[in-house]
Amino acid sequence: MVSRILVLGGRGRIGRGVVTDLLAHSQAHITITGRTDIATGDLKGYPTERVQFQMLDLADQARVEVAIAASDLVIHCAGPFRYRDASVLKACIEHGTHYIDVSDDRNFTRTVLSYRSEAQAAGITAVINTGVFPGISNSMARQGVELLEVPEEIHLSYAVAGSGGAGEAVMQTTFLTLQHPFKVWLQGQWQEVKPYTGREIVEFPQPFGRTGVYWFDMPESFTLAENFPVQTVIVKFGTVPDLYNHLTWMVANWFPGTVIRHPKAVQILSRVSQMMTQVSDRFSGTGVAMQAEVKGQKDGKSACYRATFTHPDAATATGLGAGTIAQSILAGDLNQPGVWTVEQAFPTHLFQQAMQIRQITIQQEWR
Repeated sequence: MVSRILVLGGRGRIGRGVVTDLLAHSQAHITITGRTDIATGDLKGYPTERVQFQMLDLADQARVEVAIAASDLVIHCAGPFRYRDASVLKACIEHGTHYIDVSDDRNFTRTVLSYRSEAQAAGITAVINTGVFPGISNSMARQGVELLEVPEEIHLSYAVAGSGGAGEAVMQTTFLTLQHPFKVWLQGQWQEVKPYTGREIVEFPQPFGRTGVYWFDMPESFTLAENFPVQTVIVKFGTVPDLYNHLTWMVANWFPGTVIRHPKAVQILSRVSQMMTQVSDRFSGTGVAMQAEVKGQKDGKSACYRATFTHPDAATATGLGAGTIAQSILAGDLNQPGVWTVEQAFPTHLFQQAMQIRQITIQQEWR
């Protein structure tokens, strides 16, 4: 049987990245959804025999449930996830439909993970945080942990060039993460840090080069700490050109909290940022670079494993991150009822196979 996939938010840039990967690496029939009707040319380039569009608002729960019941797999790309609840996952559990999302929010992650027993009882596999970061980055960290006899520290650094090829929803997510301090796992205890502080300079491969990265509230900062026996998990993020880092630092540290917490202010900041990156993208590109360092003991000695990933378009990379999980579920290679993060559900050998199929090279070294 040909699988039927429902991609919620499939018209967005990340959603389109997911659809492109699914078309290349599966035989599935795909339904793309959006809140408004499609314009002429919106599905241009997609094979009409495999891709169709359905206008669907997530607020219309009855219609959402009908669409989910008619699908074998739902891929949730309709962010920002700070504003989402678990209603899509609950509908998947009710109708026996597998579930994937590209979520990147701490509270949303906590909420959907709480439905693990219900998903297990329904026999569905649900994998969350499946994009590029979190997502591919989690698998890179898992691989490093498995190569060490005693893993002690995970240090993830991310850099995105310009807009990363993403739309306004991703810009909103960036500013939403600046609103509150958050807890991180350092030296065996939870400690509170402020977003966009703790600047470090990381040497990424060209064309990214040296850039600053900062504390950033991502769900992998706590899921990796809970899933692996390490004493420290550091997750930091920055942008290229570095000017954007300084501007974001100013918003996080100089703007009054009442301003950056106001929904209208977030919308305005997101739109201004999008206009700025539309210009700078021509020079910086829209790529993503990630570095995963895992420190610990190997052969009785201190060791540091480093993996580096780059891609010329961050939105496309997010799409292939979700696509790798979808491909494994559709093929029956990933059948683990429950709700899981990527590092819990996705074995390293499947991750390596998926990267090889997509001709993605992850540079690895010991230091």
